[in-house]
This record gives sequence, structure tokens and C-alpha cells, in this order.
Amino acid sequence: MNETKRPEKCSGCGIKLQTTDKDLPGYIPGVAFEREPVICQRCFRIKNYNEASSVSVDQDEFLHLLSGVGEKNALVIHIVDLFDFEGSLISGLQRFVGNNPVILAVNKSDLLPKVTNWNKLRNWMQQRCKEHGLRTAEIVLCSAKRNQGFDRLLVAVSELRGQRDVYVVGATNVGKSTLINRLISDYSDLEQELTTSRYPGTTLDTVRIPLDDGHYIIDTPGIVYPWRYSELVERKDLGAVMPENPLKPAVYQLNEGQSLFFGGLGRFDFVKGERQSFTCYISGTLKIHRTKLERADSLYQEHRGELLSPPGTADMDKLPQWQRHEFRIGRNSQSDLFISGLGWIKVNGTGGAVVAVHVPRGIKVLTRPSLI
Repeated sequence: MNETKRPEKCSGCGIKLQTTDKDLPGYIPGVAFEREPVICQRCFRIKNYNEASSVSVDQDEFLHLLSGVGEKNALVIHIVDLFDFEGSLISGLQRFVGNNPVILAVNKSDLLPKVTNWNKLRNWMQQRCKEHGLRTAEIVLCSAKRNQGFDRLLVAVSELRGQRDVYVVGATNVGKSTLINRLISDYSDLEQELTTSRYPGTTLDTVRIPLDDGHYIIDTPGIVYPWRYSELVERKDLGAVMPENPLKPAVYQLNEGQSLFFGGLGRFDFVKGERQSFTCYISGTLKIHRTKLERADSLYQEHRGELLSPPGTADMDKLPQWQRHEFRIGRNSQSDLFISGLGWIKVNGTGGAVVAVHVPRGIKVLTRPSLI
């Protein structure tokens, strides 16, 4: 008797099926080939549990996937991580979406103090988007963890959607699947089958989730940005890097020639300038160690992976070599030093300073106008 040939593609979204890596598109557990219809794990979760799970691709694949959106009548929801704003913003998104409206959904707003001036924060974000060439129709602050801000987001979607499909885009680890799940529960009648959804010429799985009015939510894979700490550290250290609870700013009065270590993941040097304070906005579970700049290199060599951890010694050896980035902060500039996925350091002094940041090679580091 001939063995039944296994289908090669998901009957829900059209992706090529694979059984080896559940974080990549098309994953299906081996036993699931016995089910009818044969669909990938992500389609299965959407169909049976009203739930989307994140899969990931690199930026080139993602932008290829988006290349036709500008010609369609679409509403784009771009979800970013407030803690890693510049690290999770999709640079160049505007040229792909054309004149279609973009809602910027800024997740993890619960990390900031309750006394934050939210209007000022929105203006700051609008300015940052403008610098990246991105026009936003609406900026909505939300928290997937605390289920805050989603009602406002749904109102914005209702106001802007009209007769449009809704594309949801974002980097990995920004809360995209939580947002998709909320949209599914509010807008979709999942008694219909999922439909084949690939664009011609791509083998990426965008999942098209049918809406009640014949349009679709299009769930795109999360983009892997290698310049973020969340893509670099081992899964067990993610909790130390990505804060779960509201940030408790740590203020340090530093003299010229002092350094701060952030566990074993990075270092900040106050190279030159008059005595002043610096506020560190990083995860509360990451220990900060202060030392003299002249001792910093030897402290790192002697205590990496132990006093200076995470990561532990074995994981530290897998990371790229550290690279030094030097910045000159102007007088009265109100600047942050932003380290993608690790947080930021606010320069509080008005007299200017020369500072340096040491992080694994490839991590994005930049100066920006102060967020807070």
C-alpha cells in the first residue's frame, strides 16, 4: 500500500511547510500532517484559538513582501517598542506604503512614569518619525501587557479603515501578536477558512485573516533587526534586558573619568566635562557598577561573566567583540544616549560633555533629543 504523500504547502496561507524550527514561517509539528486541512501552526492557532503567533524574517525579505502595498488600498499599523523606539522603527517604510495611512502603535507605554506628559511624548515621536521620513495619521500609546490603549487603537482603525485591508507590521518582540489577537477578536468571524495569501514571487507567509465585511487583516512576519540586544542575548537573559515593570530611573553624579557597567552587556564612560548627573533608563534587573575609567578595562577582564553579568562567561564568549562609540554632547542640548534594546542614558548637565559607549559590535547606538 502506498504511503500518502505529505502536502508541501499550508492550505491556509500557502507557505512551504517545515518541521524543524517553530520560530520560522511554515512550522508544523510532524503529527499535524494527519489533520485535515493540513495547515501551519500559525494558521492553526488563528483558526482554532483566535490567536496569532509571531514568526520572523530579515529586513530584505520583509521589504520585498511589502513592495506591492503602496498600490493597494490599505491601512498600515506599525507597532514599535517604546523602550527601543529607534531600534524597532522600520526605516524606509514610507516609500513602500505610498499614500496609505499609517497608525503608529507604540507598545510598552506602561514602562514610563504615570506623571509623563503624554502629549509632549507624542510630539517627540512625531518628530522622530518625520526625521525617518515616515508620515503618521495617528500615534497611539498602548501596553499589550496591561491591555491599555487598545480601545483607542480600535477607534483609530475604525476611523481610518474605510474599505481597506489592514496590514500589521513590526519587528520581533514588540508585541505584534498581542495586537493581532485583539484585532481578530474585535473584527473577525473566523468560521471562514483562512485563505491563500502569498504575493506573487514570494514564499513568505503573510496570513490573511478574513473580516466580517470581506476585507482582511494581513499579519506579516516580525522583522529581525540584528542591532537590538533582544536579538543578540540568549533567551534566558532576555528578562534582564527587556524590562517587565515600570522603569525606575537611576541617577548618577559622575566626575570626569568615571565609568558605569550595565551588567556585562555594556559600558558608559564620562570622558570629559565638569561634574554632572546622568540618568539611566534600563531594566531594573540589570545591575549597574560604577568604577574609574582607568580601571574599567581590567575590571571587565577580571570580572566578566561573574560580577559583570549577565551574560555568563560562556554566553559572553559568543557575543561579538565590544566596540567603542564616542559622542560630543553640546551645551544645553538635552540629549539621550540611546542603546538599542538596552535603554538610554539622559545627560542632565548643561555644560556639555564627551562620553563613550562600549557595546558588542553591531548594536545600534545614537544620540537623540531627550525622550523624558
